[in-house]
Amino acid sequence: MTLSDIDFPTPSKGDDCRMVREILDLVGDKWSLYIIATLKDGPVRFNELRRRIDGISQRMLTITLRGLERDGLVKRTLFPTIPPRVDYELTEVGRTLLAPVMGLVTWAYASQENIQDARVRYDAS
Repeated sequence: MTLSDIDFPTPSKGDDCRMVREILDLVGDKWSLYIIATLKDGPVRFNELRRRIDGISQRMLTITLRGLERDGLVKRTLFPTIPPRVDYELTEVGRTLLAPVMGLVTWAYASQENIQDARVRYDAS
């Protein structure tokens, strides 16, 4: 399959385009990608997620998880223990994001040196 074989949506489709943009804004933000990648192996407790994602604040983790849960990508399970335990895991739809997200993460990792070199060349000119 080549890029010419893919039927890309056009920006002129009104509400469909807006909805796609909103979804891409959510899953493509800084923290959602890390959360999705961190949940790839199964349920994780809130504090464990926070420890695994360097630099995320408790507030930002909460906000991002709520957005992912609202869109049906993450499932929140509350266990009635003392203290309460909350686990997060990808839903079936959320799991379908793993291949594209991990592809993007892999690309970013492999391309970081080339991008840094391009930035240095651009800034020097």
